[in-house]
Amino acid sequence: MRIRVLITPKAGLLDPEGRAVKEMLLDRGYSVKDVRVGKVVEIELEDASKVDEIVKNYLVNPLIEDYSIEE
Repeated sequence: MRIRVLITPKAGLLDPEGRAVKEMLLDRGYSVKDVRVGKVVEIELEDASKVDEIVKNYLVNPLIEDYSIEE
């Protein structure tokens, strides 16, 4: 089973990379409301029952990041 974990900075926290992308798009005439830059981690597992434990303990800093898991 392949699992995709989407990790983004928590709302309200400074996202300098997202801000830079937003400014670049605005400078080029695009109407952009907000940009958040995060990361994607793909994991291939035989048993997905421990994926939440793996993500919480090893992939995400819960103080500054949110995540979602896609199967």
